[in-house]
Amino acid sequence: MTPQNPDNTTAGAPADETTPHITVEGFDSRVPVVIDLDSPRDGVPLVIETQAGLERCAAAIAAGTGPAGVDAERASGFRYGQRAFLVQIRREGSGTWLIDPEPFGDLRIINDALRGVEWILHAASQDLPCLSELGMWPDKLFDTELAARLAGLPRVGLAAVIEQLLGFGLAKEHSAADWSTRPLPEPWLRYAALDVEVLTELREELIELLEADGKLEYAEQEFAAILSAGLAAPRVDPWRKTSGLHQIRDRRQLAAVRELWLERDALAQKRDVAPGRLIPDSALVAAAKAMPTTVPQLLGTKGFHGRAAQREAPRWLRCIAAARTLDDLPPLHLPTNAPPPPRVWADRDLAAAERLQTARPLLQEKADGLKLPLENLLTPDYLRRVAWRPPADVSEAAIAAELRELGARPWQVGLVAPLITSAFLNPQPLPPKEAREIKETSA
Repeated sequence: MTPQNPDNTTAGAPADETTPHITVEGFDSRVPVVIDLDSPRDGVPLVIETQAGLERCAAAIAAGTGPAGVDAERASGFRYGQRAFLVQIRREGSGTWLIDPEPFGDLRIINDALRGVEWILHAASQDLPCLSELGMWPDKLFDTELAARLAGLPRVGLAAVIEQLLGFGLAKEHSAADWSTRPLPEPWLRYAALDVEVLTELREELIELLEADGKLEYAEQEFAAILSAGLAAPRVDPWRKTSGLHQIRDRRQLAAVRELWLERDALAQKRDVAPGRLIPDSALVAAAKAMPTTVPQLLGTKGFHGRAAQREAPRWLRCIAAARTLDDLPPLHLPTNAPPPPRVWADRDLAAAERLQTARPLLQEKADGLKLPLENLLTPDYLRRVAWRPPADVSEAAIAAELRELGARPWQVGLVAPLITSAFLNPQPLPPKEAREIKETSA
């Protein structure tokens, strides 16, 4: 690390009245003047890309002590899928390691070296899927992004949290780079190493904050829930996440979107390129709405563009032609047990609308008092579901059971079940429809 601080202050040291400091808006703590974190303390490590190097790395990590900072870099928007193109690990006593996963079938040897070790990740849900593809999964987790949310920090990106708690400035200019590039430029490697440079120190600061507010148990339950939940199940009909699909109101046009999406996905996988780099979602929707019958018509369709729009035009036209002759058309909407949008509740079930309207402010007040984002106090969908279909016997025990069944953690249930029960037993009447409409319009 090369601190650049004219006052020679130390990042992370307590600030007194004479120490220059910055005040973080919305956070009742002071941190020293920000020092640029521009170089790893041990220098930029070489990238591990041989089996011998991988074995040496695993042995060193296993011999280290304490938790391990872990991160991964992907090539989102450049390559097909979300696989990792670089894995970074830092552990006390073993230093920082940068591993290129591409030459190896998996990184199970690294996973074995980390058995029983707590992994420190920032926004673990982003990196765990690609790490899992490599045979890596933590036995214990500390998520610094989630911990920062629970601690009430106003900004929870990695650079922001490091700045607020440690006083280091961490550059993020390469976060959206194409990490499949080979060889990786030295500035990128420096950036990657710095991403795990101070995760252990950051964990210690966050634990101190959480303990001071009595929230460490909240965090531990959240981390355990992430690990026990595992990876999300594959999405049913993934083509339905096409951006702009709401514009489609016809089942045959919807079939065209599906055929185009599936063909684009297969071609993208074959070429190992992000699907959107062939033709964007907006082009799929535009072509499906127009349903052209010739290549000139397709290429003349407003909104149909992309790198592979013209070159692969016959391919896309065949998809549209196939959709035109299909007998088994996809439904416009998949069946769901989710409640309808809250904006229509008052017309469909006034009592449910009153329950929701009464409970929301109580939960917001509780979240504000705890300095928590409302969505971390309780997943909004859980409240909507229990308000739409409450238990037959509205009691604190029954509400708690419903919330646990939905997936709420014990700490959440203990805090919100009494509030929700009170709201459901004493719902406040909604204002007249005219007043609601005026309020919704002004909002």
